[in-house]
Amino acid sequence: MPQTILPIFPKEATPINAVVSFSKREGTVWYFHGCFPVFSHGEEDYASFRMYTSQLVETGQCRQVDIVRAFGVSTISVKRHVKKFRAGGPGAFFRGRRKKRCTVWTPERLNRAQALLDADQSREAVVEQLQVKPDTLYRAIHSGRLVERKKKRLQPE
Repeated sequence: MPQTILPIFPKEATPINAVVSFSKREGTVWYFHGCFPVFSHGEEDYASFRMYTSQLVETGQCRQVDIVRAFGVSTISVKRHVKKFRAGGPGAFFRGRRKKRCTVWTPERLNRAQALLDADQSREAVVEQLQVKPDTLYRAIHSGRLVERKKKRLQPE
């Protein structure tokens, strides 16, 4: 038979449900299970907040509606973060986003584009010969993948 836990919270704590509560002190959010602190994070640390509240839901300590009521967040955001927790675990909240890889600029195509730019071809001519979009060439030049030589301006005499 499970042991009954008395709902004894610290006096400044806000209850999430009958067993779990939280308190904000000096820029830190503390979570309590009964009267014992079990987790803390900075007030602005949203990744930790999302991870821990999703963990509370996943382990059955809270329901999603309890998190929505206690913190004033939207239902869909709680559902989205619980789904993320189930799919990737706690680490899913702290991994950086994947960077998109450019598939247009193969090494051969980059070399050809650079050769055309070095031969003083216009951007329009390079776009036409390589059959790429103008903004693709523009981004490659401005990101430093391609170097466009500066054109000399004629000075009035």
